[in-house]
Formats: sequence, structure tokens, C-alpha cells
Amino acid sequence: MSALRRKFGDDYQVVTTLSSGSGFKQPPKKKRQRFVDKNGRCNVQHGNLSGETSRYLSDLFTTLVDLKWRWNLFIFILTYTVAWLFMASMWWLIAYIRGDLNRAHDEKYTPCVANVYNFPSAFLFFIETEATIGYGYRYITDKCPEGIILFLLQSILGSIVDAFLIGCMFIKMSQPKKRAETLMFSEHAVISMRDGKLTLMFRVGNLRNSHMVSAQIRCKLLKSRQTPEGEFLPLDQLELDVGFSTGADQLFLVSPLTICHVIDTKSPFYDLSQRSMQTEQFEIVVILEGIVETTGMTCQARTSYTEDEVLWGQRFFPVISLEEGFFKVDYSQFHATFEIPTPPYSVKEQEEMLLMSSPLMAPAINNSGGTMPERNNSVDCFDSLDDLSTRIPLKLQKITGREDRPKKLLRMCSTTSEKAYSMGDLPMKLQRLSSVPGNSEEKLVPKTSKVTCDPMSQSVADLPPKLQRLAGGSRIEGNLPPKLRKMNSERFT
Repeated sequence: MSALRRKFGDDYQVVTTLSSGSGFKQPPKKKRQRFVDKNGRCNVQHGNLSGETSRYLSDLFTTLVDLKWRWNLFIFILTYTVAWLFMASMWWLIAYIRGDLNRAHDEKYTPCVANVYNFPSAFLFFIETEATIGYGYRYITDKCPEGIILFLLQSILGSIVDAFLIGCMFIKMSQPKKRAETLMFSEHAVISMRDGKLTLMFRVGNLRNSHMVSAQIRCKLLKSRQTPEGEFLPLDQLELDVGFSTGADQLFLVSPLTICHVIDTKSPFYDLSQRSMQTEQFEIVVILEGIVETTGMTCQARTSYTEDEVLWGQRFFPVISLEEGFFKVDYSQFHATFEIPTPPYSVKEQEEMLLMSSPLMAPAINNSGGTMPERNNSVDCFDSLDDLSTRIPLKLQKITGREDRPKKLLRMCSTTSEKAYSMGDLPMKLQRLSSVPGNSEEKLVPKTSKVTCDPMSQSVADLPPKLQRLAGGSRIEGNLPPKLRKMNSERFT
């Protein structure tokens, strides 16, 4: 532990056991059947193909390539052996029909094939012809037209068989399946915090110096589920985002890389916690594809992680160190992990706890103790002002028109759904006015609320008598600017 602290610092301390701190105990789980083995082999067998076997024979070349090596070698040897025996029998049959076998030692007789007097000699002639090894002792003569036709047929069929079988063996030997064995995956996947987010991580590496061109990685989550219609899906495939939107799935696989899947609201693991992992059953299939740099062929490597191979609250050891002039990769620590403190809750539970701990917004309350209505908007304010402007003189209408109203009044009227404020939020001038004895509780409402809710006709009682008759209400002179009061006094006196 001390060595680990010196290497990674206090923030990367090894905890003793995650289950002891969180109260969860992991019981031993029985290994279940995997869909994809760790080496990438899919555990799927196709059965009841009685009527579909002809499809395999129609694509014979691919069928032979897909066979195992022992069956390929058996078919290769068997095909050549049968072809050689068949063609040697044909040459022997021609010699038997022509009577060359009985007169093979007659110097005056010209046989179809010289020095062929039994089946072994016919077989040797066929091998010499097929392998183009001319020893000069056995040869075909011009007195045998059927032998010439058989020679042409032998050359054509031999080229076809060579092209088919040798091509099949070459394709099978050049398949990049063995290249996939030099692509490593970590034995376990881990879940821990990275950049403040709960993240599922695993590690990939390339053991060869040759690169994988256009390497791309994908992840599939295999999990059984039941649809709302009652249909049961035993192996439902869900996509795990490992950086498709950001381009992080395109790998520059020179050194070991840690592949990350951020668990958020769009992730299938949104409600996965340390406790729920005890009962969950899922399998994460990882597919790494790329082009082999030396051959230019596409290579695919696969592996999988079951729920018991996903470690909660752990992180991978660093494997890259800077040496003199180069970077060194220590593959002895490729699969090693160490425990770090990690919340045992799912992302959904963490968001719910954060929402419950945040302070709630109290509703705004007006002076009368009730909630302000939502209809105190600027349209109502301007409507009340327009009703008042139709009842005052033309000059006063022009002065108090919407386009000439004070900017402060327009700002107050344009506020939507104004709320009442406490006395501490009122301006100092309004606080002093509200503190004068005799002011009712309704006068404590701020200017914005009074302009928004009460029409200006409520203050007409303060106007001169002549202006009261025109305005039909109480005065507003006390609330008018000094310049406007002077103009009103000159007009009505």
C-alpha cells in the first residue's frame, strides 16, 4: 500500500475491501453459459438444417475455408489421391484396350504410351505428366488420338483442381484470425469514477509492432428482457456508446488503451448499482476491428465480460513509463487493478439524492398573504394606461403617450408576472413613505405592482376640480413630475 501511495499519491489509495465499507457482500456466483468466449468464439450451434445443407454445397469454397484444419488437410489429400488414381486408371485402360500391355516389349510395335505395360507404369506416366517432370523414358506417341484427348482433359482438370485446393489452403493460411490472438483484452472490466462521472472501463492492447489501420471498437450488451406486449427476448442486443458521437471509438492502437463507457441517462446501466449487480445477468461483447498493416486484410478480435467479471470500484494500473528516448509498456500489469473509493449507488440514485438535498424554491407571496396572479403582464398595464389617456386632455395625452412615457415607467410595465417584495427589497424612498403613520397596508405595494395591478385612474382624486371632471376620478398631480404639474396648472387656471 505504501508503494502504491508513493506512485499514485493520496488520491489513489488502495481500500481494503469495498464490501466492508458499503455493507454489501458478494456471494460466490456460479459461472453460467457464455454467449461469446474470452477467446472470441461464439457458442452457437445451428440445428435442424435438413433442408438447408444444399446451401453449404452451393458455396463449396467458403465451406472448405470455414472447416477446421484437420478436415481441410484430409480433403486436400483425399482429392489429389482420388484424382491421381482415376487418371492413372484411364491411361491403363487405354493401354489395355489397345493391347499395349501384351506387346510392350515388341520393338516393331508403336504403343499409345511408350514403356507403359502395367498399372504402376501408367501411374508413373500420369505423375510425370501432371507434375511436368519429364524423365524421357515414358512418352505419348502420335499413333494414339484417344491418348491425346485424354492428355488435354488431364491438363484442364488438373489445373482446376490445383487452383481450387491450393487457393483454398492459401486463403485459410492467410486468414487474419491468428493476428487477432496478438490483440489483448483485459480479463476484467471495472466501474469507477472518471472525470466526475461513473464509467465502465476495460483495456485493449496490441502485442505486435505492426499497427492496426482504421481500428474501431464496438460494444454490445446482451441481456434478456420482456417487452410490454409479453414477448420474451433471451438475447436482446443493446449498443454501449464508447465514443461513437465524439470519435473516441476510432483507435490509434499503438499502446494499450482504456476504453470508457460513461454511464448516464442514455446508458443501459443507468440504474445499475453495486447491490443490483448481485442479481443482474448480462454479458458485454467487445468487438475490435481493423486492417492488418502487413497484409491489408480485415481482422476482427472479440471477447466478452459477464456480470461477475465486472469489478465495482476498481481501476487499472498504469502500464506506460517514459524511458530514455522511448516509451515502455509493461504488459505484466496489463490485467492488474486496484480498488479506489467509489459510491455504491447507481447514477439514477445519485441524481435522486442530489435532487432531494438541493434547496427548494419558495413561492412568491404578495402583501395580502396570497400568491400573485400570473396575469399581471405588460399588456394589462398598457391597456389601463390607454383607458386613462382617453379621458384626459389632448395635450396631456400627447405628453403621457406610450411613445413619450418615462423609460422607468415602461420598464416597470414590461415586467411579466411581477411578484410582491418584502420591505427590505423596496427602494429607500418607498420605505420612508410606507413608514409614515396613516398609510394603509395597500400603500406598501411597490411601484411596479401598483402600476401593474392598479390603473392610474385611482389617483385622479388628487387632480384640480376641472381636471377631475375631465378625468372622472381622483388626482394624479401628486404623482406627476414638476414640469407636468406646471403645465397642468397653466392650462386650467
